[in-house]
Amino acid sequence: MLYEYTFYFANPLHFLLNFYAMKKIFSIAAIILVLTAVFAYFHVNQRLSAVSLNENTVILEIPKGSSPTKVLQILHEKEVWTDDLAFNLWCKLNKPALKAGWYEVPAHQSLDELTELFESGKNAVRKVTIPEGRASWEIPAYLQKSFPNLDTARWNKLVQDPKFARSLGIEGNSLEGYLLPDTYPFAINSDEESILRQMVAANFKVRDEMKARKSPMWDKLKNWHRVLTLASVVEEETGIPDERPLIAGVFHNRLDIGMPLGADPTVRFIFKNLTGPIYKSQLNSDSPYNTRKFPGLMPGPISNPGRKAIEATLFPAKTSALYFVAKDDGSHTHFFSTNLADHNKYKDVAAKNRGEKK
Repeated sequence: MLYEYTFYFANPLHFLLNFYAMKKIFSIAAIILVLTAVFAYFHVNQRLSAVSLNENTVILEIPKGSSPTKVLQILHEKEVWTDDLAFNLWCKLNKPALKAGWYEVPAHQSLDELTELFESGKNAVRKVTIPEGRASWEIPAYLQKSFPNLDTARWNKLVQDPKFARSLGIEGNSLEGYLLPDTYPFAINSDEESILRQMVAANFKVRDEMKARKSPMWDKLKNWHRVLTLASVVEEETGIPDERPLIAGVFHNRLDIGMPLGADPTVRFIFKNLTGPIYKSQLNSDSPYNTRKFPGLMPGPISNPGRKAIEATLFPAKTSALYFVAKDDGSHTHFFSTNLADHNKYKDVAAKNRGEKK
């Protein structure tokens, strides 16, 4: 009987000991699990909070239809991001809609900033300023600072291609005059054709704006090609904005009476002689662009006029002047006159201003 009581007494004690032992083990295990979870959380959070490896801005392309895996491969190749786990986890949690395009990735970008950039679809661009009054063949020099691989020969070929001009809705046989001077944000992967298309589209936007203002000169000049043709001469004759309407007024007056425009820049255009003297043989050229010899407008523009020159052409100053000559006194302005006698007097004044002696 004593043995039986001892058995029943010993079992509860054994049970309690086992219970407390198991409880201790579970407690330790729980602590380990919590610590592991905390460590994992902070480790993953640290990896998700890391920044890209690139020390400088990197340019990269995401092709159409690229999956997050493909984007990660591109980031690897460009040495921007190499943590596969963090990138894949981020994409699974946030499901970003990554868009195709060219991107400029600044240095040290977080995953949030990277995916936000790739979701924006905002293509990397190069801003290029094309000054007013440049002929088409002068423009590549401005573009090549940002696009060193731009092919000047292909550019000139496209500019002079009548088929390409017609495909853009141009009435003339070339793009001369239709390349609007402005500051452009050209996509970083732009080529000769895409740049030309963008510049012509900007020109037509100005055309539509000007049409909406209903200038009476539309009826006189008949079409946009002739507007640009005259505007290109106005652009070349003066760099002073306030003088452009007056210069345009003089040219309109000459057209009205059948008098040659007499613009030296049109002769310079024929021979691509931008500076220096104009020779008598050049002035005698039979080119239809020679307005010193032939009345009326030339076949097309001699340069690419800016908005202000176009506006002056369509809204010229009311003037009776038929002549103008540069003062050559450093002001870059002109003397205007209504008759040849006064014009010749002003020419003498200009000669004295240049220090010439009779």
